[in-house]
Order: sequence, then C-alpha cells, then structure tokens
Amino acid sequence: MPEQLRLIKKYPNRRLYDTKTSAYITLTDVKDLVLSREAFSVLDAKTSEDITRSILLQIILEEEASGAPLFTADLLAQMIRFYGHAMQGMLGKYLETSVKSFVDFQKKLQEQSQSLYGESNSQMQNDMWSQFMNFQGPAMQTMMTTYMEQSRKMLHQMQDQLKTQTRTLFNGIPLSGFPADSTKQPHDSEQK
Repeated sequence: MPEQLRLIKKYPNRRLYDTKTSAYITLTDVKDLVLSREAFSVLDAKTSEDITRSILLQIILEEEASGAPLFTADLLAQMIRFYGHAMQGMLGKYLETSVKSFVDFQKKLQEQSQSLYGESNSQMQNDMWSQFMNFQGPAMQTMMTTYMEQSRKMLHQMQDQLKTQTRTLFNGIPLSGFPADSTKQPHDSEQK
C-alpha cells in the first residue's frame, strides 16, 4: 500500500506543524524530508493553499546564503528575465529535464561504483565522483556550453521566424510601429 503524502501546515505565526509526528518542525526538518526523498505537501493552515513551492524556495534561499552558492548572479538574472516571457514555460521544462538527466547520470555512476566496490563504501564513491568531475568536468562544461549556445541560436531563429510570420500575416493591415510594405502591388481595381 503506497505511503500517504505527509502533510505539513504553516500557521500565521510562521511555524510549521507536521501532522504525521504531531509536532512543530523547522525548515531544516523540511530540508531533511527532501533529502530523504519523502513526499510531503505544505499547506497554509488558514487558507488551505498549497505553499510547498514557497517553502522549497525558502530552503534554496537559505542554502544560497550559506556556504558555496549553486547559482551565479548572472544565472539568476537571466532566469528572472524569463518571467513573463513567452518562453517561460519552456525554460522551466528545460531546467527540469536537464536536472533529471544529471541526477540519472549520477545515479548510474553510483550504481557502477557500488557494484565495483561494495554497498557500504560511500567515501570511495564520493572520491570517485570528485575524480570524475576533476577529469571530466571541463569536458562536460564545454559540452553544456555548446548545447546552450545551440539552444540560444535555435530560440533566436524561432523568434525571428515568428516575427516574419506575424509581419506576413498582418501585412495588409496598417499597424503602428511596423513600417508599411513598399513592395506591395496594387490590386487590379486600384490600377484603374
């Protein structure tokens, strides 16, 4: 029987209440749930609104503020620019797919390591991952940079095609901001 989704309620006093343990918990406890891959949902106790994303974003913000940040300022600025943009949904799906691919790759590497060195040697697995990243990191970075550049070019081509198609579609309608098409030929009735 599948385990029921763990429910956490957030009260107006900003405290989080875990209904499974009948106790108040902290953001650190919620982070531990994420790390242990336990399914949960956070609801606003007053409105019953699902605020799970907001809590996860708070955890990310705390992680970014302490230690070595995962996101550069440039990356965050670029992500902010996508909000309200036509490609916003596409970027979210792209990031989700990329992270999933990376996690799958890491999992396969760990499985290979376990089959070679045994289940209990997590330090050796961490060392192997570090060595792999030291040797393959620059190559992977180059590959990802090339992929991102190709994606960027494709996105610009799509935008240019959409502009061209829009201009062609609305060519006969005078619109402010668009120059009139001087190559348009008059109809037979206009020539007489």
